[in-house]
Amino acid sequence: MSSLRNHRVIIASLFLPTTAVPGESSPPTPDIYARAIGATAATQDLGGRPPAFKHASSRSIGSSPAPLKSIVDDLKSRAITPISTPPSELNPFSKFASLAPSPAGSISISPPSIQTIDASLAKFQPDPLHPVRLQRRSSSKPPRHPVRTHSYSSTPSEPYYFAPNTHCNGGLKNAVESVKDRMTTKLWVGTLGNSTDGYSTELKASIDRRMKEMHSSLPVWISDAEFESCYDEFCHQVLWPCLHYAVPDAPKTKLFFESAAFKQYAAVNKRFAEAIESVWTEGDVVWINDYHLMLLPLLLRQSTRVPALACAPIGYFMHVAFPSSEIFRCLSVREHLLRGMLGADLVGFQTASYARHFRQTVSRILAVEALPKGIQVEYGVPGGAREGHGRFVDVGVFPMGIDVGALRERRREPDVSYWVQLLKQRYAGMMIVVGRDKLDEIQGVKHKLEAFELFLKKWPEYQGKVILLQVALQTTESNELAAGGVSDVVARINSAFSTLTYQPVVFLHTQEVTFSQYLALLTVADAFLVTSLREGMALRTHEFVECQDGRHRPLILSEFTGSYSYSGFRSCIAVNPYDAHGTAKAIRQALTMSDEEALSRWEDLHNHVVTQTAQTFVTSFLTRCLRANTEHTTQTDLNAVPALNTTLLLPRYKHSSRRILLLDFEGTLWRSDMSRAGLLAPFVPPEGAIELLNKFSANKRNEVWLLSGLPIKSLEQVAEKAPGVGIVAENGCFAKIPVQNGKGGMWISMVANLNLTWKGLCVEILNYFTERTPGSFVEEREASVVWRFWTGPTDDCSDRQWARRQAAEAQNHIFDSLGERYGLRIIPGSNSFLVLPNNISRSTAVGAILHPGGPAHSPRSSSMPDLDVPVNGGGGEAGFVFAVGGDEKLLRRLNELDNAETVSTSGKGTDARWKLGAEDVGDVMWLFANCP
Repeated sequence: MSSLRNHRVIIASLFLPTTAVPGESSPPTPDIYARAIGATAATQDLGGRPPAFKHASSRSIGSSPAPLKSIVDDLKSRAITPISTPPSELNPFSKFASLAPSPAGSISISPPSIQTIDASLAKFQPDPLHPVRLQRRSSSKPPRHPVRTHSYSSTPSEPYYFAPNTHCNGGLKNAVESVKDRMTTKLWVGTLGNSTDGYSTELKASIDRRMKEMHSSLPVWISDAEFESCYDEFCHQVLWPCLHYAVPDAPKTKLFFESAAFKQYAAVNKRFAEAIESVWTEGDVVWINDYHLMLLPLLLRQSTRVPALACAPIGYFMHVAFPSSEIFRCLSVREHLLRGMLGADLVGFQTASYARHFRQTVSRILAVEALPKGIQVEYGVPGGAREGHGRFVDVGVFPMGIDVGALRERRREPDVSYWVQLLKQRYAGMMIVVGRDKLDEIQGVKHKLEAFELFLKKWPEYQGKVILLQVALQTTESNELAAGGVSDVVARINSAFSTLTYQPVVFLHTQEVTFSQYLALLTVADAFLVTSLREGMALRTHEFVECQDGRHRPLILSEFTGSYSYSGFRSCIAVNPYDAHGTAKAIRQALTMSDEEALSRWEDLHNHVVTQTAQTFVTSFLTRCLRANTEHTTQTDLNAVPALNTTLLLPRYKHSSRRILLLDFEGTLWRSDMSRAGLLAPFVPPEGAIELLNKFSANKRNEVWLLSGLPIKSLEQVAEKAPGVGIVAENGCFAKIPVQNGKGGMWISMVANLNLTWKGLCVEILNYFTERTPGSFVEEREASVVWRFWTGPTDDCSDRQWARRQAAEAQNHIFDSLGERYGLRIIPGSNSFLVLPNNISRSTAVGAILHPGGPAHSPRSSSMPDLDVPVNGGGGEAGFVFAVGGDEKLLRRLNELDNAETVSTSGKGTDARWKLGAEDVGDVMWLFANCP
C-alpha cells in the first residue's frame, strides 16, 4: 500500500458519497442524532446496487389484508419499564419509552457528542428530502431532515447544502474511508443522485468547486431523462436480473433482449469518461466500480483527448455476482459489455466462481484465450494507442469485508448498550432470529418467511418462544409490488400463530431503525438468517459475527451467497433457500446448538471477518492493479529497449574477478524443432551450445548456469558433456551443482517436500482433452506436466483456433479442480502450457543460487525450508551477473541488482536492460566466451 502514497486514486462510481441538496440548511431536528448514527452497510449488502430514490410507506409492504406491525408499534402497544431512557430528542423510540417511568436509581445513558460521530457510518436510513431523479410513490411518513452542513449558494436565490448520499455504494465508501491514512489523495467521480435539470450553470459551477475542495469529489452532470433510462431501465431491468440469474420468462423478454436504453447507458458511460479525462494526470490510478460502468474502461483506453490514458493503470471491480455464460449470452449487447470490461488492466470479482464465469464467458463469446490468471486479448484495444498489440488482462478475486475497528468503536457507544438491555427485557424468555434484506425477489425474503412458518408448524413447542425480526431495506416500486407475496406470508403467519402477548414475525424498516438499534439487534440475536437466492458478499453476516463477540450464536447462510464460497464461512449452517424443510431444520439446529459447538463455529467465522477486512480489500485490489499495469505497459514497446552494447559491457566483463552467467537453453542457446516429429524424437544435445558452455566454464572466474524447462533425463546428456556447468531443470524444480575440483555434480530437488500426487489427476484431465484435440499430446515429467496442444503450422488457421480454445478450457478445468487444492500454477505458451507447483520457477532457483549459502542450499530441500530467497544476497559477491534469456520474471528480479546486466532474447516487450536478436545470440556469446 505504500506505493499508493505516490498515486492519486480516481474512484468512479455511479453515485458520489456526498450530494448537494438545494435549499437552506436549517438547524438539526430532534431526530438528527438517530439519523447521524446510520448504518455502515446501507447498500453494501446490495452488491453495489443503490437503493431506490424514494421508498414506499414504511407501515406496510405493498398491500396487505392485515397491516404489518413494526417494532415501534409493537413496543409502543406494550407499556414496559425501560432500563434507562436516553434524551427523548435523540431517541426515535422515546414515544413508547416514555409511557412508563424509569426505575428508581437508574442512570440515564447520554449519547456521545454528535460531533464525534464517524461520518463514514452515517448513511443507514433513506433521505426523503433529497430531490428524486426517478419518481416513486410518496412516503406516508413525515419527512425527516438529513444530516446537514453549512449552506452555500452561487447566487442569493440558489442556496444548497451538502449531505450524505444515501444512494452511494456504502460498502465501497466505508472501505475507502478505512484506508484514508494510507490513500493520501483520492478523487470520487459520480453523480449526485438528485434531479439536476433545474440547476443553473452558476449553481453547477459552485457545486463543482466546493465538492472538489471539501469532499474530493467531481460531479458528473447528466440529464434526468438520460439518467432515468440508463439507471432504471437498463441497469435495473436488464443488467441486474441477468447478473443474478433472473432471466425473465417468455413472452416478457423483449426489454431484456432488445433494450433501447443501452444507448443511454453508453451515453452515461461516455459522460464519465469525459469527466475523468478532464482531471486525469500522469500517475493517477483509475478505479471503476460496478455494473453501471461496464463500458468505461475501454472508453478511457480509446481516449483521443488524452492519449496517455491508453497506458494508465485502470482497475474494474464488479460488486455483484457474475453469471455463467449461458445466462450472459442472452444479452443482445453482450460483446460491447465484455469488451468494455477488458479495457482494464485488472478485472476484480468477489469470489472465484464469479471470476471463473467471467473467464469462460469471455472465452466462449469473444473467442479469446482465457487463462486462470486472466484474459489474453489478441485484438488489442481497437482505436486505442495499443491497437495492433495483444495485451493481457488480469482477472482476480478480492473479497470485500467490513471495517472491523470502526464497528467495534460503534458497539462501545452507550446507546447501543442501552438498546441491547431494552431488547433483552422486552423479549425476555424468547429466542430471536434476525434477518436484514432488501425486498428484492433474489434476496429470498419470501423463502425465509415460508421456512419460518414451516418451522413453527413442525415444532409447535417453539410457538410463543421464537420470533423472526426482519429488517427490510427500501426498494424500487416494481419490487414493492412484487413484495405483496411477502406481505401475504407475514399476515398469514401472524394470524395463525399470534396471541395476546406474542407476534411471531416483526417487520422493521430502515427508516424506523437507527444503526445503534440495528447493532443491538445483532447483539441479542440467537441466530442470523440469510436466504438469498443469489448474492455477492453478504456483509451483514460479517457485522453479525463481529457483534456476536461474547455470545457466539450461529449464522444460517444461503449457499448461493458469495460469502459461503470462502472456507471461513463454511462453519455457518448452510441452507438451500429453495428447500423450506431444510431451512426450517437449520433454524431449529441453530436454536438448539450447544455453546461449545457454537463457539467453535464462531471462531472460524470470526477469523475470516478480521482477516478479509475492508482495508485488505482496498489495498490488495489497488496494489494488484498497479502491478498488472506495470507488467502490461512494459510489453508494448520493444523499440524503447536498447540493443546489447558489447563495447560497453565487454570491459566490465573482462575486469570482473568473479562472474555469474545465467543462460537460457531453449530459445537462446538452442532452437528446438517444434514439429510433432521433432518434439517426439529423442533429445540430442546441440554441439555448438555444448562447446560454448565448456568455453565459458573453463574460465575459473566464471560460474555458469544453464536454465531449462527440459526434464532431468534429457539434461543429463548435457551434464555429461559439460560437467562444469550448473543446470536448472523443469523450470526450477531441480538443480544440478556444477563439478568443481572433483566435487559437485549431484541433483537437488526443489520440490522434495511437496505433494506430487496431483500429476496423475492432471494427466487424466489432459488425456480427456487430447482425445478431442487432433495432434496434441501430454508430456509427464518428474515434477511437472506439459500439454502440447498444437504442433502444426504457426498460421492462425481454424484448427489452431480450436486447439487454443481447448487449451483454455483445459487450463481452467485444471486450475479450478486442482489448483487451489494442491497449490499449482500454469504457465501458458503459444502452442503448449506447463503445470507445476506454486512458487517454483527459474526465478526462485536463481534466488537460491545467488544466496550467500550458495547453490547447494535449495529452497525446497530439508536444509532450507524458506522458499522465496532474496535475490540480492550472494549476488553481491560477484562483480558481474550476466543473464541472457526470455524469462521476464527472472529478468525483472535481477534488475534489482546493481551489478547485473539483463538481456532479453524473446523479441517481445521486456523489462530487461538490453535486447538481443535470436540470430545474434551465438556470435555475441562467443565474444564474451573468448575474453580472458
